[in-house]
Amino acid sequence: MQSIKDTYQRITDTIIEQLEAGTKPWIRPWRGSSRGSLVPRRATGEAYRGINVLTLWLASELAGYEENTWMTYRQAQDLGGQVRKGEKGSLVVKYGTFTPKEREDDDERAIPYLKGYTVFNVEQIENLPDRFYRPAEELPATPVAHLETVETFVRNTGAAITYGGTTACYRPAPDDILMPDRARFVEEVHLYSTLLHEMSHWSGATHRLDRDLSGRFGSESYAIEELVAELSASFLCADLGVAHDPRDNTATYLESWLKVLKNDKRAIITAAAKAQAAADYLHESQLGAEDTRAA
Repeated sequence: MQSIKDTYQRITDTIIEQLEAGTKPWIRPWRGSSRGSLVPRRATGEAYRGINVLTLWLASELAGYEENTWMTYRQAQDLGGQVRKGEKGSLVVKYGTFTPKEREDDDERAIPYLKGYTVFNVEQIENLPDRFYRPAEELPATPVAHLETVETFVRNTGAAITYGGTTACYRPAPDDILMPDRARFVEEVHLYSTLLHEMSHWSGATHRLDRDLSGRFGSESYAIEELVAELSASFLCADLGVAHDPRDNTATYLESWLKVLKNDKRAIITAAAKAQAAADYLHESQLGAEDTRAA
């Protein structure tokens, strides 16, 4: 079993390698394969979350997997399957807290833990039940963009959004989002990727998730918040079934992200956790909107 330090380092090194090659490993400029969801899932069908989404996306990209279900060696055996000889697994992590018996009355003394373990894509496993090997479906000649889904999702959050001008940003003081005129976007997918990025910033307001939004351009805190919003937008696009093809800020941000990750091997896991919390917050806001309409 890898130590916590080794697990952090292995994940961080993998992400750094991709960023140094000019690739943002969380970008998915397509709607999903003909075989299923973009979100990686466990053998039970439960979706992976946080940093595990990122690491499994990257593993699929590098290996060319179309299936998005992963399981441990033992789980495969329990299902009657067998990992093919020579196949290499992918690292995922389980993280949480535990309280030693002598501290059970003191929640603040709970000790965080992070445990790494290995999973395999179902394409690396033989003889699993048929349900794990879904036949590929033909994509429609004119793919459905799913963009109305995003419009409804954003509207249900109650965020104040104004279109006009040439910039996209979240403004904490008036608590609103500014977006360029719709006609300025070359493709609608760019508009929605950008909008979900700004919605992710919106979730960090003091009266919402209370993230640090005070950083100025070029500062470490600014770089971290941009990374959180990038990852959150990517998670949301996958959840909503739309491509994630954000504005081209690669040269501007890659250097700052690399600096953050190289200085702190925990940074990418922390950012992914905050990004997942942001995506969760925006999803949870949909429940309130639905309850209001039903009343």
